[in-house]
Amino acid sequence: MPEKSIGEVSNYFAHVNAAAIKLKSGLKIGDTIKFKGGENDFEQKIESMQIDHKPVTSAKKGDEIGILVKQHVRKGYKVFKTQAIK
Repeated sequence: MPEKSIGEVSNYFAHVNAAAIKLKSGLKIGDTIKFKGGENDFEQKIESMQIDHKPVTSAKKGDEIGILVKQHVRKGYKVFKTQAIK
């Protein structure tokens, strides 16, 4: 499965290692995403996400979600949906 652009980081909260992502495509728990924009692009599986501080299992185009991230990201990083991490 080729990478598909699904959104962009709109904010990063270092004190909780969380990113806000503005979606231009749907996303659900279990999907694998890739962050691009820094020196080290990285992938991670979506294990949880929130909309307006409430847990959700999926989000649609236009939503802004919050997720925990395993590495530092910056505003403007591009987010892609990828195939599952093996």
